[in-house]
Amino acid sequence: MPAVLLFLLAGWALALGGCASTPSLPPESRLTARFHLENQQGQGVPATLPRSGLTLGLNPQPVVTEGDIINVELVQVELGRCLMFQVSPSAARDLYRMTGSNQGRRLVLFLDGVASGVRRIDGPIVDGVLYCFVEVDDDALPGMVEKLRRTTEVLQRELRRKG
Repeated sequence: MPAVLLFLLAGWALALGGCASTPSLPPESRLTARFHLENQQGQGVPATLPRSGLTLGLNPQPVVTEGDIINVELVQVELGRCLMFQVSPSAARDLYRMTGSNQGRRLVLFLDGVASGVRRIDGPIVDGVLYCFVEVDDDALPGMVEKLRRTTEVLQRELRRKG
């Protein structure tokens, strides 16, 4: 009987461990994105952007996670090239409410846990599309977007399969 219990516990641990990763992609082919909101008092978890050296205090919980993102594109806007993140309909509703009540604060983009870009909230985001400039070389952007897109596709496929 103890052997059966040990076997079941080991299987359970492996199943839970698999939920936290994207096993279909090797580590060098994946890239995860999360957005954290600037803390209202400017305190909180510190994050420093790599090029500008801007340091912000952030709320520890992300407001957009890799599971919320359904598409990533590299787009050209008036100020240059940036990343466009499209979130799921339910995340879009949350993003709308959050950006409506936090105007003037900033969202910080983390790529694989590294602060990589910032976006000031200048109004409610009504369409679930979030644009963000990142502090990386322009020639690195296409590869970065491809990794983000592949990761997003795998995560969304896993979520649909589980849902």
